[in-house]
Amino acid sequence: MAKGLQGFLWTMLLLFCAIQELGAWAMHTAVEGPGLGQPADPALLAGGRVKRGWVWNQFFVVEEYTGTEPLYVGKIHSDSDEGDGSIKYTISGEGAGTIFLIDEITGDIHATERLDREQKTFYTLRAQARDRQTDQLLEPESEFIIKVQDINDSEPRFLEGPYIGSVAELSPIGTSVMQVMASDADDPTYGSSARVVYSVLEGEQHFTVDSKTGVIRTAVADLDRETQDRYEVVIRATDMAGQLGGLSGSTTVTIVVTDVNDNPPRFPQKMYQFSIVETAPVGTAIGRVKAEDSDVGENTDMTYQVKDEEGVEMFKVTTDSNTQEAVISVQKPLDYESKKVHTVVVEALNKFVDPRFVDLGTFRDQTIVRVSVLDVDEPPEFRPPSNLMEVQEDAHVGSVVGIVTALDPDTANHPVRYAIDRSTDTERIFDIDANTGAIVTGKVLDRETAGWHNITVLAMEADNHSQVSRASLRIRILDVNDNPPELATPYEAAVCEDAKPGQLIQTISVVDRDEPQSGHRFYFTLAPEATNNHHFSLLDIKDNTAAVHTQRMGFNRQEQDVYLLPILVVDSGPPALSSTGTLTIRICGCDSNGAIQSCNSTAYVVSATLSPGALIALLVCILILVVLVLLILTLKRHHKSHLTSEDDEDMRDNVIKYNDEGGGEQDTEAYDMSALRSLYDFSEIKGGDGGGGPGEGVPSRNPASELHALPQWVQSPDLDFSVFRDYICKKVEQADEDLSVPPYDSFQTYAFEGSDSPVPSLSSINTWSSGSEQDFSYLGVWGPRFRQLAALYAGRRGEEDSEES
Repeated sequence: MAKGLQGFLWTMLLLFCAIQELGAWAMHTAVEGPGLGQPADPALLAGGRVKRGWVWNQFFVVEEYTGTEPLYVGKIHSDSDEGDGSIKYTISGEGAGTIFLIDEITGDIHATERLDREQKTFYTLRAQARDRQTDQLLEPESEFIIKVQDINDSEPRFLEGPYIGSVAELSPIGTSVMQVMASDADDPTYGSSARVVYSVLEGEQHFTVDSKTGVIRTAVADLDRETQDRYEVVIRATDMAGQLGGLSGSTTVTIVVTDVNDNPPRFPQKMYQFSIVETAPVGTAIGRVKAEDSDVGENTDMTYQVKDEEGVEMFKVTTDSNTQEAVISVQKPLDYESKKVHTVVVEALNKFVDPRFVDLGTFRDQTIVRVSVLDVDEPPEFRPPSNLMEVQEDAHVGSVVGIVTALDPDTANHPVRYAIDRSTDTERIFDIDANTGAIVTGKVLDRETAGWHNITVLAMEADNHSQVSRASLRIRILDVNDNPPELATPYEAAVCEDAKPGQLIQTISVVDRDEPQSGHRFYFTLAPEATNNHHFSLLDIKDNTAAVHTQRMGFNRQEQDVYLLPILVVDSGPPALSSTGTLTIRICGCDSNGAIQSCNSTAYVVSATLSPGALIALLVCILILVVLVLLILTLKRHHKSHLTSEDDEDMRDNVIKYNDEGGGEQDTEAYDMSALRSLYDFSEIKGGDGGGGPGEGVPSRNPASELHALPQWVQSPDLDFSVFRDYICKKVEQADEDLSVPPYDSFQTYAFEGSDSPVPSLSSINTWSSGSEQDFSYLGVWGPRFRQLAALYAGRRGEEDSEES
């Protein structure tokens, strides 16, 4: 019965679709001809327009069919089919021959495989009706669709998981946390297979979910992160709008509860104890304390402060930004003897406070910190701390300057010993009593030499010298009047010869090395030895200066050009000291305007009449003149020496010296020319080689013969040079045999020009001929230089003639 009903329904559906397809085909063929854009078969068109007998829109097939027989999909049929089997029906397209099979005779289509709409929702196929004999199309090819009809076979799925959300603690009820979304693969346009609703499976006591939108909200207002900081909520999605039989899927949502500053800081202990030595320097850390906070992040950031007045003065609290701990450190030096235990109140408070939770209570806490000061062995301390002492400079050696006192600050109160750091008192001007601390003078003091002394005093424990304290002490030397006043400078004054009585000559001031507390006061008067002075007077001006005036009319420097005026100066003491100074007064000549022209002291006159610029100009002129004179003298001396060298130069006496390295120190010694003129040398020279005079050809050892053989100033026209060769060879031979002569590699020059000059010698000394035998008349024709010599010889010749007669 059910099967017959289903077949009827399918037949009606197919009939409806065929009618629709036929109307569409009729409109289409009216424009393009029969078929779906295909040319019409001539056989079909031979009898005119053919009524289209098959048009299909779509067939339906239920997905997930689980029967054993093929599932009937539908039937195609042509109006020309008379049921005799002459028409063959075929299909082509998606799934044809595999998924979908057609009965060629009846046109029934069956599905042979299980279909899944979620994989493919429809199939497009084409149907053909052909003549079984000729295989010609009897109907135009028609396209149709087989649509897979959905059934609720897919459950909802949460595709965006896992889900993690967050919500602040203490949030009000209904606070949105997050939204979840489930997807259903079923057809949302067909039935309720894809209509999903949401619900909470686990965690419903803390959270809810909107059934339509999937928005998760808080269900309570007392979520506490410190109690539970995360929740695992299971959300279910059900299709079929939640009706019975619908499919469902679930997911787990992690909800993190974020922190708010709803917890104040709390110290784990109400009291902490620390200890530190009393010598700890300022800034030393004593210890650390930390207040705990159940919150996290910046809600745990806190600051610390000292609340009590004593603690604020002695200690300092800072916050370690990394650990959020309170660091307690020393702010003022500690003293075990003054106070052994300090109590400090430390308060912790949150840095960031949420005003929404102020009503929950105060967000701060306090604790007590006890600091115990430990005793250590400390060096002595000077008391009182005054570092200035005074003593008069005339104090005797051993006088007490002052007393320093130092005490051991420890409870044991050890004895103290004193000493002076000698690096600050190298001259040992002061000493100190090691037991009492009394400082005494060790040498005679002199304020004028050193008015202040800075020394360092040491105080140490008697049984432990390593515990040493130092104190700087300034000692001032008080002045006493032990230096007489003196004139400020050695005063000198000048007075014109025509000076008038009462004329001011000089103003005098004095100096005193002392520094009296009441200031200086000096008195001036003439010394007793000047009481009979009638030339000058002294006036005390009462301002520590005095004025010297003339007391007579005019002076005469020819009678006396210098006056010495002794002046007595007395200070105010006590005791009053005095000294005598001398004022030198010079009498000078002046012009009509009173300007000094000259005094006995040249330096004074020059300094009084010439300005510095004039003095410099004068000195420059004098220097130039001196240089010119020296230059002229130098040039004259050079010219004279040049002339002398030209007149007196004798080439025979020149010996050329060479610094040859061959024979030692004699290498640089001048050769003695006397060896060339020795008697035994010239005795060996023959005198008859072109010479004249007595004794020719006879060897002679007379020195006169040697002198006669020296060069003459007129050269013989027939001079024989063989004599030079013989002479040089002879001298070389002698030099080779004599070890006292210069070495062999020395070059010697001999000023020997031969012997027996034809012209008689110019000299009359030691000549071989007498004066009567020589005629010097030829000297007159030699030039101006020999005229005087010719006159002398001519006069001498006259005297000889007169004597002979």
